[in-house]
Amino acid sequence: MALSFRQGEILEIARSEGRVVVEDLAARFSVTLQTIRRDLGELAEAGLLDRVHGGAVVRAGVANTAWAERQRQNLEAKAAIAAACAALIPDNSSLILNIGTTTEAVARALLGHRNLTVVTNNLNVANILARNESCEVMVAGGALRRADGGLVGELTTQFFEQFKVDLAVIGISALDADGDLLDFDLAEVRVARTILRQARRRLVVADASKLSRHAPVRLGSLSELDGIVTDQPLPEALAAACQGWGTEVYLA
Repeated sequence: MALSFRQGEILEIARSEGRVVVEDLAARFSVTLQTIRRDLGELAEAGLLDRVHGGAVVRAGVANTAWAERQRQNLEAKAAIAAACAALIPDNSSLILNIGTTTEAVARALLGHRNLTVVTNNLNVANILARNESCEVMVAGGALRRADGGLVGELTTQFFEQFKVDLAVIGISALDADGDLLDFDLAEVRVARTILRQARRRLVVADASKLSRHAPVRLGSLSELDGIVTDQPLPEALAAACQGWGTEVYLA
């Protein structure tokens, strides 16, 4: 399902607040109650929300773990992945880092690099790399997600379209057994797809726990990327698929 801009905003509100109310949304977007009910119905049919009396709630299993909790998860694995990823990034290069606690770990691993240009929609990445005086940091505009410091939306997408960088490093919420890259937020996925288009080389950073998670929105496939940096060997079938696709697997 291709969501409209309004539907994407409704989904973002639902995920940040837990539920949405028809009357509130109609006033917010200056549309009729019938229009909002239709939007909520389509989001429910797509499996993204559950309808309740007067509005809708986030469907169980389609909301991401809270950012503060994700920060505490798999710290050693993320640090190792970040170090391995940073080793693939030469000085004097340009790159994009997107939203995610693993990309934030990559930013910390880049504090010793020289003459980098980093473009990001992650305020946490920007704050980390501000300590590297040799790094030029460019921050996207867009709608701020206070929960994790991410910037998303049409303005964010338009911002990234102005760049062509050497490397994109993206994080994901889940990795399917067939190599599909998955996330919870359609607005974030739209931005990530643009990021990948604007890079000459594309890497995903993901620890092994992502293989045991599920998320409802498909970002793309490992077959479309140049490599994955992870902390444990991929399942045999997926590793074989990566070899056939020419997708490098870098083990931290």
